[in-house]
Amino acid sequence: MSHLEFDLQPTLLGELLELRPLRPEDFDALFAAASDPRIWEQHPESDRYKREVFAKFFTSAIESKGAFAIIERKTGRIIGSSRYWNLKPAASEVEIGWTFLAREFWGGEYNGELKKLMLEHAFRFADRVVLIVGESNLRSQRAVQKIGGTFLKRESRPGSDGIMRQNVVYVVTREQFLQAQEASTKGTKATSRGH
Repeated sequence: MSHLEFDLQPTLLGELLELRPLRPEDFDALFAAASDPRIWEQHPESDRYKREVFAKFFTSAIESKGAFAIIERKTGRIIGSSRYWNLKPAASEVEIGWTFLAREFWGGEYNGELKKLMLEHAFRFADRVVLIVGESNLRSQRAVQKIGGTFLKRESRPGSDGIMRQNVVYVVTREQFLQAQEASTKGTKATSRGH
């Protein structure tokens, strides 16, 4: 692990997205992105589309000092949020979680770039990234597996409402991430040669 101190709230710039520290004045824009019930239907807190429930989530995001506003660069619109959490320097480990994107940005390029930006930054400082996914959130579990995440364990954790819920814990090591990136690049080259 690097001897540099992990910056939990950098500004990360990709082709499609900008991630910057979440600010209190982002509440209305982020809630607009989060107010679609379909976003939360597989999530342990399936009523997070309601303003009063989302407000607790938002407060915990600001207090975490590791949360991001995810901005679509083309429009400048906030389309979701994610955060780094539970940094364990001695174990060379950090958690990525509390991620959501507006539904029109699901799958494909946007989610791929989001995870790539966050993992690349994390692996500058840590050897392992842990991702916690709700037990019934199969969509997010598949997304984590796509980026090289391997099942670690199941555990109960309190949500932002304080209620304990079952989660699935995945881990991605620096090596797994680099291998997944390499495989993805090879797949892209093969596809482009085929057309």
